[in-house]
Amino acid sequence: MALIISDETLSKAKTSADELLIDVACYLYDKKRMSMGQARHLTSLDQMSFQKELAKRDINIHYSEEDLNSDLKNLGIDL
Repeated sequence: MALIISDETLSKAKTSADELLIDVACYLYDKKRMSMGQARHLTSLDQMSFQKELAKRDINIHYSEEDLNSDLKNLGIDL
């Protein structure tokens, strides 16, 4: 299914199609409906650019203690 938003509607909202797509991807990530990779893929942004977009919107990166322990284990660090 495709979502079509007219140029007129985008103009009234004072946004571009790309900016709206980034807004939607950030929203879906924030609501934990998409992983960072999925949301990033939706926007075609690289990791750092997407993280900057999240920061602009005051959205924290989802990173749990479990994620940290997994990363440490992958690095060969035992606590």
